[in-house]
Amino acid sequence: MSDSSERTNGRAWGVLMVLCGAIFLEGIDVAMLNVALPSIRADLGLSTGMLGGVVSAYVLGYGGFMLLGGRAADLLGHRRMFVLWLSVFLVFSGVGGFATGGWMLLTARFLTGVAAAFMAPAGLALVTSAFPEGPARTRALGVYAGTAAGGFSLGLVAGGVLASFGWRWVFFAPVIMAALILVAALALLPGTGAVRSPGGFDVAGALAVTGAMLLLAYGVVRLEDLGEGSLLTAGVFAAGLALLGLFAAVERRSRSPLVRLGLLRTVPLVRVNAAALLFLSAFAGFQFLATLYFQEVRGWSTMQTGLAMLVIGVDTVLAPTLTPRLVERFGNIRVLFGGMLLAAAAYALFLPVGADWTYAAMLPSLVLLGLAFSLAYGPLTMAATEGIEEDEHGVAGGLLYTAMQFGTALGLSAVTAVSVAAGTGLDGLRTALAVPVAAAALGAVVIAFGLRAPAAPDGAAPDDAVTKATPAAEPAKTAI
Repeated sequence: MSDSSERTNGRAWGVLMVLCGAIFLEGIDVAMLNVALPSIRADLGLSTGMLGGVVSAYVLGYGGFMLLGGRAADLLGHRRMFVLWLSVFLVFSGVGGFATGGWMLLTARFLTGVAAAFMAPAGLALVTSAFPEGPARTRALGVYAGTAAGGFSLGLVAGGVLASFGWRWVFFAPVIMAALILVAALALLPGTGAVRSPGGFDVAGALAVTGAMLLLAYGVVRLEDLGEGSLLTAGVFAAGLALLGLFAAVERRSRSPLVRLGLLRTVPLVRVNAAALLFLSAFAGFQFLATLYFQEVRGWSTMQTGLAMLVIGVDTVLAPTLTPRLVERFGNIRVLFGGMLLAAAAYALFLPVGADWTYAAMLPSLVLLGLAFSLAYGPLTMAATEGIEEDEHGVAGGLLYTAMQFGTALGLSAVTAVSVAAGTGLDGLRTALAVPVAAAALGAVVIAFGLRAPAAPDGAAPDDAVTKATPAAEPAKTAI
């Protein structure tokens, strides 16, 4: 390899480390807050509704603006959008740390979610543009996805540690991390302009889809309590769907659409996003129920809860090392299918949980869940942009993260509604555990349909394929 190639390769991996830091920051930020919620309520005197609103505000900001964020990254420049919104993330995470009341915290979390919605798809697009399609990109996305998944699992432990010093450190620690990442981003990320120069920005489409996503995200959040305001919840969903219809009509007539409708008709891409929604829905629901079990049924501290789930963090090691090799050998679809099956098995093993279960009895579920994340999260991220033109990588990433965020919100709402309907205590918790099992199993079924898709012949692509052929030295992959 020439000195020039080595420098280029080294710079690309330096870029990847910066972007991994950002996606880790997003995951750990959410996980740490969840562990600190009881301390926040006790200090600020928040009602249960306001406390739930703190979590929901982030979901609204993230889910509501993700598609707009993805397209803005494609049109205005991936680096520009990443750096700008990382700065916004830093500022409002700090505002949350200084919050003196519920509404200040609510506003800070909403705007932090908006910042993440613009930052995440830009980051994914920067990763894919730094590495050519093939084994190098597979390895890079494996590292990126493993870091993202590690943020969710390790954030529980970090949140428990920081909350023991005071809940405000759950907000101040991300400020310090974001500042370091920002300095590195300014030094290492390549300075690029917009990916393409559009004929104009689709303002009507942007307003319609953002309004639709906000309403649908709010409707999902309201599902947590079906007994109150069911008519309003139905009205929120109806308004959201109506705006989606308006968005589709606008995009058909737009000369520069925010989201090309042909992208949304791509069967493999729809399949991958549906699987992502179901996978994250199952995990979010299980994580919530497991936290309740550890702290309310067993009486464990936040620190003990975080340490109990630490084994799930095995994905931080396996996803960037083992998973890319498995993908190169077997293809995304088969590895992803295996991850979905392991997730369903992990949740099913936890179904008979008892009030006096030993940690050894819980361990098989947690280990399998760590393996499931190792096998599923990376391939989902890889498949999100495979075969997609570079000028649509941002919006493709936006679609993936929108699916993940809605899945997280839907999983939390579903297990909350089921546990409330089934009654309090361990019986209600056991009943609600059926939701993650069902979601993961359905995700496996969705992916199973892709197992029958034929591999594309050299030089051609299957009719509904998202993936492109890899170099001849790499084994052919089954299209997702």
